[in-house]
Amino acid sequence: MEKRSSNYVQQMVIICALFFVFGFITWLNGTLIPFLQLACDLDEHQALFVTFAFYIAYAVFALPSSSILKKTGFKNGMALGLFVMAIGCVVFIPAAQQRNFTLFLTGLFIQGAGLALLQTASNPYAAIIGPMESAAQRISIMGICNKIAGALSPLVLSALVLSGANAVQEKINMTGITIDERTTLLNELAGKVIMPYIVLAAVLSLVAFLVKKSALPEIDTDKEETVETGTALPAKSSVFSYPHLVLGVICLFLYVGVEVMAGDVIGNYGRSMGMSLDETKYFTTFTLIAMLAGYIIGILTIPKFISQQTSLKLAAILGIAFTLGAYFTDGYTAVTFIALLGLANAPMWPAIFPLAINKLGRFTKTGSALLIMGIAGGAIIPQIYGHLKKDFGVPNNMAFLICMLPAYIYIFYYAVKGYKAGLKDA
Repeated sequence: MEKRSSNYVQQMVIICALFFVFGFITWLNGTLIPFLQLACDLDEHQALFVTFAFYIAYAVFALPSSSILKKTGFKNGMALGLFVMAIGCVVFIPAAQQRNFTLFLTGLFIQGAGLALLQTASNPYAAIIGPMESAAQRISIMGICNKIAGALSPLVLSALVLSGANAVQEKINMTGITIDERTTLLNELAGKVIMPYIVLAAVLSLVAFLVKKSALPEIDTDKEETVETGTALPAKSSVFSYPHLVLGVICLFLYVGVEVMAGDVIGNYGRSMGMSLDETKYFTTFTLIAMLAGYIIGILTIPKFISQQTSLKLAAILGIAFTLGAYFTDGYTAVTFIALLGLANAPMWPAIFPLAINKLGRFTKTGSALLIMGIAGGAIIPQIYGHLKKDFGVPNNMAFLICMLPAYIYIFYYAVKGYKAGLKDA
């Protein structure tokens, strides 16, 4: 019993470290958007392709990741995902040297591909290594590691690459500045990103090696059905025979979309109201601090006081309330409501993921891959926001409302009914 407990702790520590790593990488995007908008001379809509390139990789590579995991197993798949992410970081070096936005997007796409493999492996692992009823609690612990890293990464990258960015912006907007002077200023700004991403590539490669050599055990999900309570479900021929999974993929797609809007787009929202880059570069961190608080609440309350379904229900209600709060206010009050969406979003992934893969058995890897594909919501919903503003002239707060409110309403539906669709005794 003591050995089993020791092994469980070791497994949790390794998975927590992985969640820290991909949290750090993921939440750099909130800083990269204004950085690349300035360094590559982009408009707001073009800059939002940062989130598109990163998150669309999940849709492209999630199902192939499932096939890879069937060959490599969970542990080797995690190591491979980390190494692919390191390659994506290396691509930032020539991208910065050439100030080439397409190369930056290529690097982000490769990072997203590595994360698709890493998350396809690590999320079901976190759900499966202990009792199903406490899966949301375990994933909340992972979420704390993820969001601590996410809160730190914008601060670190902002200090390294956005220091003095306002002064650069003022200089390049000065009348009388020559093309050569402008190019020199922007080249110097772009060059600031090189060293941080060299360090990231080295760290990711080291972690990949350590994971591969670790004692992390393999988990076989193919032999029998995974059940929460009662008897196993009858064998099914297709992963799409599980309605609660299909509805869960839609739910996770919408959740990631609103999470990215609250975390990565909050800076653009502030700038649309006239706030300076020196102020808005820290807004992502505020959202992530709110998410961190939400994860701590989840650990303390789930499943001791409330179920993961109830936590998801309450989170959706908070999301609706804070979205309406942002719509009906402006200035720092509106930004505060958007940051508070982090509190509402925190319980969502820990609840949606285990509810959606419940009782999938031999389809667990494929179901996990489909859910990881749902992360593409982070690519699509910010683009809808940008198009509404740029192409249709929709006011900023209305565009935000259109993207957010229907998503939270659907998440509420999944928490009430969708999670048990097609399940017996649910």
